[in-house]
Amino acid sequence: MIATLTSPLAWPFVVLALSVLFIIIAISKLKLHPFLALMMAGLFAGLLSAIVPDSTLLPDGTLAVNSVMDVTKLLMTGFGTTAGNVAMSIGLASIIACCLMLSGAADRVVTRFLQAFGDERAGLALLVSTYILSIPIFFDTMFMLMVPLAIALHKRTGKDFLLYILCICSGGVIPHCLTVPHPGPIAMVDTLKIDAGFSILVSMLVGIIPSGAGYFVAKWMNARVTIPLRVSLENSSDTQKGNAPSFFASLLPILIPIGLIGISSMWKIFGGMPAVGETSVLRNLIDFIGDKNIALLIGAIMSMWLLKQSKGMRLAELGETLAKPLETAGLVILITSAGGAFGSMIKNAGVGSAVKHVSEGAGISMILLAYVISLVMRVAQGSSTVAMITASAIMYPLLGSDLPYHPIYIYLSIGFASFALGWMNDSGFWVVSRLSGMTEKETLKYFSMMLSMLSLLGLAVTWLGSVVLPMVSK
Repeated sequence: MIATLTSPLAWPFVVLALSVLFIIIAISKLKLHPFLALMMAGLFAGLLSAIVPDSTLLPDGTLAVNSVMDVTKLLMTGFGTTAGNVAMSIGLASIIACCLMLSGAADRVVTRFLQAFGDERAGLALLVSTYILSIPIFFDTMFMLMVPLAIALHKRTGKDFLLYILCICSGGVIPHCLTVPHPGPIAMVDTLKIDAGFSILVSMLVGIIPSGAGYFVAKWMNARVTIPLRVSLENSSDTQKGNAPSFFASLLPILIPIGLIGISSMWKIFGGMPAVGETSVLRNLIDFIGDKNIALLIGAIMSMWLLKQSKGMRLAELGETLAKPLETAGLVILITSAGGAFGSMIKNAGVGSAVKHVSEGAGISMILLAYVISLVMRVAQGSSTVAMITASAIMYPLLGSDLPYHPIYIYLSIGFASFALGWMNDSGFWVVSRLSGMTEKETLKYFSMMLSMLSLLGLAVTWLGSVVLPMVSK
């Protein structure tokens, strides 16, 4: 039995199972911080790999970890590489999010959409505005920002409270789990080696389908049940009033970075203009301003200017205001980088080679496999970000040059799975439950059920896209 478990093909699965179980127990039962859980799991996986040297006999390669002395070095290399790739993006995104909220820009965008759509389609207005604003703003923060508007709308119309809440959720969750610069998608882009701009373009377009479907699911649920208003506006996060920027100016810190990244990505995809050389000034300029870090830096500067102008802040006050979101970003960077460290240990344990060998023999779809791995991690420990980090780390070694479709479909599959079946171990579950006033049973029945339905729809759209538009040359 022991000889079987330590065989070259079986041992990587043992390493994977034990290290994932360690993460689940550490986060869900022992309540360890995800940073510690992921770093310790990476160390654990590395040590397990090192103690069975015969596992280097896999047919398609050997393990990078061959001794205990290599473990710490490889763990920190994975941590540092990931931190270098994601830290600036996450920090700048937190600045943009903070400035949009405090300047009143986010409130201006939502208010304009509500005016355009009218009270009868207020749910759709909330969904669309949340979908756009959630590109740089985390789901929990976005929900806190939007709840007062849902409450105020319900007080004005006297109906549709559940519709408003679910539309906010549908508009906010999908960008959070699919779109750079959120930490999970940033980690996936880094791990799966996908162009950031291309991932934004595809995820925002594909995400429209399940997010839009969320509006009709929300209407269907709202028509069958009335959720009373159990919270007051005074107890919710208040929206920013005062000298808010214009609607157009409010959108610029979001649209400009997306546009710059998108132009750079399209240039790379289509090879630029034939008359423009690879080393031309124009090509270099596009590559520079289209880099995700530079584009987000431009967006952050614009958002800081909006906040400074709307509140009449001095530079010193602006610096103090940004300290808190940057502290929060620091924690997110640590977690994401720890996930990268864990992923490097999983990769070097030979898990990818072993899973690929088994999946090819069983004829398992890579898209479905990615979805299941992400879903299991999501349900087990609650964090969408950890689920995306872990699943992408497991899947990357499986994605050889013979993959019949672009890796973006693996990215989408992991992202869609990462918000399904949310329950009591998910922080977002409690944010929605407490701020909306819904009971735990109601939150499970409506919030969790709707997101699970949208997740499955996203999987179906992803699979269909891989068949109809594989985006690889045959």
